[in-house]
Amino acid sequence: MSQIKVLLVDDHQIIVDGLKSLLKSTEGIVVTAAANNGLEALRILEILEIDVVLMDIDMPVMNGIDTLKEINKRGAKVKVIILSMHQEAGMIKSLMTIGAHGYLLKSCAQDELINAIRKVAGGQQFFSPEVTLSLLNPSQNDQQANNQLAELLTDRETEILKLIAEGFSNKEIGSKLFISHRTVDTHRTNIMKKLDVNNIAGLISYAIKNGIV
Repeated sequence: MSQIKVLLVDDHQIIVDGLKSLLKSTEGIVVTAAANNGLEALRILEILEIDVVLMDIDMPVMNGIDTLKEINKRGAKVKVIILSMHQEAGMIKSLMTIGAHGYLLKSCAQDELINAIRKVAGGQQFFSPEVTLSLLNPSQNDQQANNQLAELLTDRETEILKLIAEGFSNKEIGSKLFISHRTVDTHRTNIMKKLDVNNIAGLISYAIKNGIV
């Protein structure tokens, strides 16, 4: 029986080392490579044959969301399991929509992790029990976040945030909305201030958490 080749992607080396240690003596699973951001992961996938990617969401250079989108855009056969602290139903649903095969919380047990890798490698989906509950019963926090979003951003800002999260540039957004790219940039700056985020990754994460994309 061939081994399941795993790629670990997390910007915290202690997490990577811990996962390697957990999987080291697991029969039928081998950690083939590790990366500290999505860009490194994509480069590894170009040269190595990987069965399952175990990936965090919040990473520098290229986050897990953009990496997942790029993996699917390239038509890669690799399966992706998200390993994160985030438990918001909106974010999980969005990640499923763009191609995640599984979703685990970083608090999961070793047996759950191994079971997830095996099931996903075998063509099934796997979600932590807490994640499943979150999907079935969106929390009050999720509802409050959506309400806050409606109050916080104007319709135009929400529209621009959605396009930013979908990967469009300022120029492309301007063309779609018939406004100048400088106006788009002004809106983006205002959105960042309102949401208290410092970069595009933060905007994308917020958009996914609140079901905008």
